[in-house]
Amino acid sequence: MRNKLPREIETMSSFRLPVLITCSLLFHTVDSFSPTLFSGIRCGTNSLCIVRPGFSLLRAGPRDDPTSAGPRGERRSTRRRTSSSTRPSRASSTSRPRRSAPVPNTPIKRAPHQFDHTKEKARSFIDGKSEIIGQISNEDAPPFTLPDDVTPEGTDGEIITHEHVSTYGLDDLFPNLDFSLKFCSNRELRSKIRSAMREDVFDSTESYANLPKKARSMLLLPDSSLQGSWRCADDADKPARMTQLTKVLEEYLGKEAPSGDEFMETIGALCGSHPSTHWIDIVGVLDRRIPHSWHQDTGRCPEQNSKTVLLGFPPEDEYEGVGVFSHVVKLKRERLAMDDHPSSEPVVFASLDVGEEYVMRPRFGRGREIIVYRDVDVLHSSPDVAYRDSVMRFM
Repeated sequence: MRNKLPREIETMSSFRLPVLITCSLLFHTVDSFSPTLFSGIRCGTNSLCIVRPGFSLLRAGPRDDPTSAGPRGERRSTRRRTSSSTRPSRASSTSRPRRSAPVPNTPIKRAPHQFDHTKEKARSFIDGKSEIIGQISNEDAPPFTLPDDVTPEGTDGEIITHEHVSTYGLDDLFPNLDFSLKFCSNRELRSKIRSAMREDVFDSTESYANLPKKARSMLLLPDSSLQGSWRCADDADKPARMTQLTKVLEEYLGKEAPSGDEFMETIGALCGSHPSTHWIDIVGVLDRRIPHSWHQDTGRCPEQNSKTVLLGFPPEDEYEGVGVFSHVVKLKRERLAMDDHPSSEPVVFASLDVGEEYVMRPRFGRGREIIVYRDVDVLHSSPDVAYRDSVMRFM
């Protein structure tokens, strides 16, 4: 006579069989789901996961293969692997070698303004200081006439008779403080000014407000670029914005130093009467030679007096030379972007060939910490060899 099971075990046994049957059906039918571009569920062999809407499940690797769903683009099979006893034997070494599928000759995709060069030529490391020794400023470079068939299309304006690029010193904007001398001879001061400006802009920019602390620390690293607005509060009753910068300026320039807000607004005022108020701290490529990429930031000049302002941060004290500011090509006539060109996108002259005799490399030095130009008067580019901590652009 069979021993009677305890009541608890008997109850559990009555549920076990239906559960096993249900699970078995699920595992065998789950592969019938087909992922689509807008699906929120992905079903695979013995797996179920949630996918955010709009995410393409079929684009999973560098080979945009519609049959791939794995991280490397390989096709995942829905069949179970057979055991070693039933697996077909491998071909012997005397068998005909297996031919691999030909690799498609797919051209490398680059941004329109990127130079199509070899990795060895473009990415070799250099010493920036030694590379710029032979470079000349060429500030008397002649104006350049754009070819009639140049792309992108634009409109030629008036012949430019005024100075293409102007220079300013910090003493010109903030007199009686020996600001230029202290700025150019004290890297610690420059570093603190730059760090304080970046922190104040970051902490007062709404789009950065909800980022975690780790993201903040990464974005504020000195070798990264950061952008925001240079505009400070117009209302005197509102709290000051550039509080960290104010502390640094008072520490090194004394009680007569401008506040952080005054510093930003004074430099920003050089942008003209209709500025965009955009500000960015640009680092760029510092240890490699890169090709010039000639472009305009907007190709527009509201009220004919909107200007781009660059404040340079050299990598060493008492530095005088090139490599800090962007390089410039002076235009013979104003160049205006087409009306339908988005104002937030640069006008890139990707195929333009400019002779070296037309390339101006603005020189940084004491009393020349700032350069100013109209965007429609010049084409500009990152330096082919940069030698700087950064350059700040006000627009």
